[in-house]
This record gives sequence, C-alpha cells and structure tokens, in this order.
Amino acid sequence: EVQLQASGGGLVQAGGSLNLSCTTSGLSFGDYRIGWFRQAPGKERVGVACISSVDGSKWYGESVKGRFTISSDSAKSTANLQMKLLKPEDTATYYCQVPLSRRCGVATMMATSRHYDSWGQGTQVTVSS
Repeated sequence: EVQLQASGGGLVQAGGSLNLSCTTSGLSFGDYRIGWFRQAPGKERVGVACISSVDGSKWYGESVKGRFTISSDSAKSTANLQMKLLKPEDTATYYCQVPLSRRCGVATMMATSRHYDSWGQGTQVTVSS
C-alpha cells in the first residue's frame, strides 16, 4: 500500500519561501514519481509540479515556473517542493500524490488530479500580501 504525507506548509509573506516535503512509503525505487497539487478554497485541485525517476522528466505548472523547484530522493523515499517568490495566489492546501503515468506532463497531472478519491490532509500554505 502506498502512503504519502505532505508537510512543511505555513504562513509566509509575499516574496518569501517555503520548502514542502512529501514522505512516502510503498513506492518502488525504480518507479519513483511524485506530483504536487494544490487546491484553494472553492477551486478545483490543480497540478503544480511533477518528477519521475523513471525517465527523469519534470513538469511545472505555468503559474509556478521559475519559482518552484521539485526534487526527489528515491533512496530516502522523499520528494520536496522548494517554493520561492511566493505570491498570495499561491495560497492553498498542497498535496502530494502518485502520478498516473511514469512520464510527467500536463495530461498526466490533469488525469491524476481527477483520479484519486483519497488525498490525505495535505499541508496548508498561506501567503500574506
């Protein structure tokens, strides 16, 4: 059984930084892939970033390109999302999840965001203006 736990959220001023972590268990070392998603109140869940150890692919949503960096350490079963230059519109609950495809991309992230019933508690990120 795959388990994921997102952590590291908090309250930060606009322009600040946060580093989110996703601790995982049950994922295969050779097939380690993680996607970060976020959901703001009243809005649908959307993909933020994705990384796959299978083909080395990475993907970022347009709104976070150049500000967020995703990384993973499959040996430690963790994935991180470094967030810089945070904006109030980044405020949301952030979740990590296993992408449906081994290759990261917008289609994979969209399908993944709609696929799972269980997303865990996520971690809250609040950016004040």
